Amino acid sequence: MVCMIHIEKVSNKRQLKSFIEFPSSLFQNDPNWINPLYIERLEHFSKKNPAAAHIKWQTWVAKKEGKIVGRISAQVDTLHRELHGEETGHFGTIDAIDDTEVFSRLFSAAENWLASKGARKISGPFSLNINQESGLLIEGFDTPPSAMMTHGKPYYAARVEEQGYAQGTDLFAYSMRPSELHFPPSLAKLMARARKKVSIRCLNRKKFSEEMQVLRQIFNSAWQKNWGFVPFTEHEFAVMGEQLKFLVPDDMIFIAEIDSVPVAFIIGLPNINEATADLNGRLFPTGWIKLLWRLKVSGVRSARVPLMGVKLEHQFSRIGPVIALLLIEALQAVFSERKIETVEMSWILESNSGMRNILEKIGAVPYKRYRLYEKQL
Repeated sequence: MVCMIHIEKVSNKRQLKSFIEFPSSLFQNDPNWINPLYIERLEHFSKKNPAAAHIKWQTWVAKKEGKIVGRISAQVDTLHRELHGEETGHFGTIDAIDDTEVFSRLFSAAENWLASKGARKISGPFSLNINQESGLLIEGFDTPPSAMMTHGKPYYAARVEEQGYAQGTDLFAYSMRPSELHFPPSLAKLMARARKKVSIRCLNRKKFSEEMQVLRQIFNSAWQKNWGFVPFTEHEFAVMGEQLKFLVPDDMIFIAEIDSVPVAFIIGLPNINEATADLNGRLFPTGWIKLLWRLKVSGVRSARVPLMGVKLEHQFSRIGPVIALLLIEALQAVFSERKIETVEMSWILESNSGMRNILEKIGAVPYKRYRLYEKQL
């Protein structure tokens, strides 16, 4: 007997709840799976997400015999279209059992919706755009994902490629131990020379809102030539700032200045996934107490660097790479003081050979690879 696959459009809170919770059953036997916080995912797929101002999306689940066996999203980002063409669209949040037909039906639903919105070129996965969770895990299934990074099944890549998708670009996550980072003499000499011109300071918490917009301007300059770039809006960075206030200590955000002008920044983020690993995605009734204790009192032993950037005009100068090294050095000292044992730098574009070379020279190693796919309809 052939079991029929039914594709159901998510259109109410009950369906959205099922859409969000599906991965917890799919990955229940995966020791490296960490359930995202349900309340955070609920807001992510709602108008409370600041990206909703420029992204329209639709989500679906696939069912067999009444049981959910897969999910997918499709989205159109008007900011992306302004920069990359009116015929672009994205897919995301692809999770499913190892069944070619399930993947085929899910992608058909997403592609038909995108085509109705004028899309002719699709890329992804993004949840919901490149400034949020991006990429399909290709290598590195043997360790848990860091905060705001994706996980997946080893068969996902083959199933996606069966639907006609090809590699657009790859993203890397680098792992490093602060206690083992080293700056070779040749780099140390350049750093010593640069200190005469470059000053490194912590973010000024008293001017938090203004400082966040400084970071936004640096980021949008630093990343504007990168694959699939979409600028952060003022509102997005303001909302992000409110989240960072709770998650990030004052001494984990550094700004580099030349002649008192901000030119680069780096943010260290305590790995919230380490703090929530045993909460099963729930903060209530007692999860929030455990989370608060682990982040503010006992501390976590891992961290991630999710955002870093050097203004475009300095990237191809002699001092550009050295500014990045000075920021990493500043954060290394804080990580060591806070007894952070491992740090993930992610994500870094495959084409960003300059940054990758710097990281490898000081002792970081690539340990996860993610892929962004493209397809012409």
